[in-house]
Amino acid sequence: MALQPARTKYRKTQKGQRAGNAKRGNTIAFGEFGLQSLSRGPMTGQQIEAARVTITRHLKRKGKLWIRVFPHKPVTKKPAEVRMGQGKGSVEYYVATIKPGAVLFELAGVPVTVAKEAFCLADAKLPFRCRFIIRSEHVSTQA
Repeated sequence: MALQPARTKYRKTQKGQRAGNAKRGNTIAFGEFGLQSLSRGPMTGQQIEAARVTITRHLKRKGKLWIRVFPHKPVTKKPAEVRMGQGKGSVEYYVATIKPGAVLFELAGVPVTVAKEAFCLADAKLPFRCRFIIRSEHVSTQA
């Protein structure tokens, strides 16, 4: 069973805006390490699950993993050898629209080398290139 929304207001959606960089979800919010996308594209529920399984297997049940993306957008497809017209096809699967800079996964409670290896393995499962990032502890700004 792949990731998909429990229920939606509308069954089918239009393609929508794909340009630009990630405005939100582009910094580490929960863990110490993150996997950040460098390019754009759709990420299916199966790809998210494959990356999650790869990371958790490499960690051997150590640390804490956060998944920062969810496939909300339905992708429709018409059957093979069907003539033009007759409306939009039925929903085949769901995708998360990923923009450059979006943090996909976060990790805490493991050494930096283990986290880097785990994210490198997960990157191979994804349809776009990603980079490993580390949380920068911000010093409180004095007014």
